[in-house]
Amino acid sequence: MKIISERVSTVTNDKVFSLVILPTVDKRKLWILFFWLFAWTICGVIVFANYFRINNADAKTFIIVYLSFWFYFEYKIARAFLWKKFGKEKLWIRGGTLYYQREVSGKGKIKEFDVNLITVFDYIEVDHISFADNFNQSFWVKGGERIEFECRGKIIRLGMQLDDKEAREILKEIKSALTK
Repeated sequence: MKIISERVSTVTNDKVFSLVILPTVDKRKLWILFFWLFAWTICGVIVFANYFRINNADAKTFIIVYLSFWFYFEYKIARAFLWKKFGKEKLWIRGGTLYYQREVSGKGKIKEFDVNLITVFDYIEVDHISFADNFNQSFWVKGGERIEFECRGKIIRLGMQLDDKEAREILKEIKSALTK
C-alpha cells in the first residue's frame, strides 16, 4: 500500500491497481458543517410551522418562496455533509477496465470504462484568483474535481478537492497503472 497523503492511498499488485480518496480528515470542520446543517434545518422547520398561523396571502406567498430556496440549500448542505462524513472515491483498474465509484455509506453506482478507449488523462488547473474555483475547492461544498479523462468523447472528472501535490501524484500513479 502506498500512502500519498492522509486521505489518499493506492494499492498495486500484478492484476489490480486501486485508488481510494477520502473526502476529509478535518473533524473540526465536519462538526461545524453538522451544526450549520442542524441550525439551517431548525430555521426551516420554524418558518414552515408558522406558515399555518399566518392569514395574510402575501406573507404566505413569501414563505413559500422562502421555503423553496431554503429546501434547495438544505439539500445542498445535507449532501455535502453526508459526502464529507460517509463518502469516498474509489478507482480501480483490472483486466483492461477502469472502474470509478463515488461511494456514500457503501452505496454508489460503479462506472466502467475500457482503458483502450480512454484518450486523455489530465490534471485540472485551479485558478486561485477565480471565485468559482475557490468556492469549488472549499470544504463546504461537494465538488472541485482535479483530474479528468476522456472516454468515447465524454469527459469524466474525479479527485474532489485534492491539492496540487495530491492530484499530480495520483495522475502519475494512474498513468503508470494504465501503461501496464
